[in-house]
Amino acid sequence: MPRFIVSIFVLLCLISCSQSFVEKKPHQAAIATAHPLATQAGFNILEQGGNAFDAAVAITAALAVVEPAGSGLGGGGFWLLHRASDQKQIMIDGRETAPSAAHRDMYLDQHGQHNKKASLDGPLAAGIPGVPAALDHISQHYGHLTLKQALSPAIAYAKQGFKVTPHYQKLVSFRLQALNNSPAAKRIFLQDGTPPQTDTLIKQADLALTLEKIAAKGATGFYQGTVAQLLVDGAGEAGGIWTLEDLANYQIKERNTVKTHYQDYQITSAALPSSGGIVLGTILNQLELFDLSDYDINQQRHLITETMRRAYFDRSRYLGDSDFITVPEHLTAKSYAKTLASTIDKIKATSNETLHTSTSKGEDTTHFSVLDQYGNRVSATLSINYPFGSAFVVPGTGVLLNDEMDDFSAQIGAANVYGLIGNEANAIAANKRPLSSMTPTFIENEDHLMIIGTPGGSRIITMVLLAILDFIEGKNAQEIVSSPRFHHQYLPNEVQLESTGFSEQEKMAFRHFGHSIKVLDRQYGNMQIIIYDKRTRQLDAASDPRGEGLATIQNIKR
Repeated sequence: MPRFIVSIFVLLCLISCSQSFVEKKPHQAAIATAHPLATQAGFNILEQGGNAFDAAVAITAALAVVEPAGSGLGGGGFWLLHRASDQKQIMIDGRETAPSAAHRDMYLDQHGQHNKKASLDGPLAAGIPGVPAALDHISQHYGHLTLKQALSPAIAYAKQGFKVTPHYQKLVSFRLQALNNSPAAKRIFLQDGTPPQTDTLIKQADLALTLEKIAAKGATGFYQGTVAQLLVDGAGEAGGIWTLEDLANYQIKERNTVKTHYQDYQITSAALPSSGGIVLGTILNQLELFDLSDYDINQQRHLITETMRRAYFDRSRYLGDSDFITVPEHLTAKSYAKTLASTIDKIKATSNETLHTSTSKGEDTTHFSVLDQYGNRVSATLSINYPFGSAFVVPGTGVLLNDEMDDFSAQIGAANVYGLIGNEANAIAANKRPLSSMTPTFIENEDHLMIIGTPGGSRIITMVLLAILDFIEGKNAQEIVSSPRFHHQYLPNEVQLESTGFSEQEKMAFRHFGHSIKVLDRQYGNMQIIIYDKRTRQLDAASDPRGEGLATIQNIKR
């Protein structure tokens, strides 16, 4: 076969076998984060000549300082990246890993029962953090500026302090007892053992020094040397099991994304150890078999609930760290979705018992979205798990440790703090990464793009799902982040409804279809989204009204 024919054939295969969207660069940049100072840090870096990835480093570090209840250097996360120059899409996996001394039964008491306090409070609950390694990796491999430049806003915030808000007070109050048990945490985050008054400045001199070491030496400034020794000694004295080898051996993983097609949209989301991409794909593949426009809003919610139920059932059975287990490949297959959807009764809720035989909280995290003037984008969800993580600050470092070990299945069949049930696939093992629900996501077609994510524990995936459906219906950014939310996760067998947004008639409709409902005493989530109209180059961005974040669109002055 002549060479030019072969070349044309290869080109046609590339076009048909992969879906990429040619888009014009936006005239402006947009950033949506959970805190105004983090949004400001991102734009500061863009105006210095940085790109979206530099901004992501700056925002990640800034949130570690000004939003300690949600993320930090002592935690982990997933960064979903899209590079405009070559259309590369990749997930940066900075999820925490279990220490080498961790073992399957480490949180069981003398009676073989899960001791929940041990997996939530104090350094024994902490996995080896991934955020510092991710900051260095993203800066080196994707950014334009130096790591020192990107970390400078966070260092300034740590030294100068940030103001206490009512939102901060609420989360501190929730974890007050645990924070009081850590002398360093008490000194930094509390005022005489009580929540500080509004506008009080929270300064973090030790954290500034740790950030400066990372700025000067990269990841080794955290995982080796004096900071590493302080982390191991401080955690060990309070009951932790970290070693210097655990820190030195931590590695970032670059993972292929999970792609799902729904109607004419491509959804790009997080891969394992995030369950987000697979669960989201399983739900959307089922929903595509129903024309939701044929049903009224209450019938739609019933069908959506049933698809959630089935996807979360599979989550509990099959999902975990893919470096340790083999995950069935069929979970996101269209043919498998037909099998699942065939068991859905359009007028009646399915019992969980039937499901077994018929099928083969949440401000604890943070999210931000970035789209720069070059078309680069980032969707990042970060966490230390429960609000303020383990509530333990390692003396001399300012580092608040996570309690992500609770995301493992500490006891097969037992629920974690978010009520999620796990099995062998997510059992504790040395150096393993716990299963997560964090779901940073891109959704796009030829005309429109949305960059989205949210905190919210086990409800993250369903929040992203509902937002995707709203986006396809044509709602704007503010409408999407403000919409009422509902959730089903297989167990407990109930539909969880936000405290506001559902009328009595709508609640009765869930019951009419046979669903048990639980009306929560609060709203949940803190969604940050950016929408880009590729035809007009217009940007739209919004920060969840349930939080205190800031979404801004700006011209970059360079």
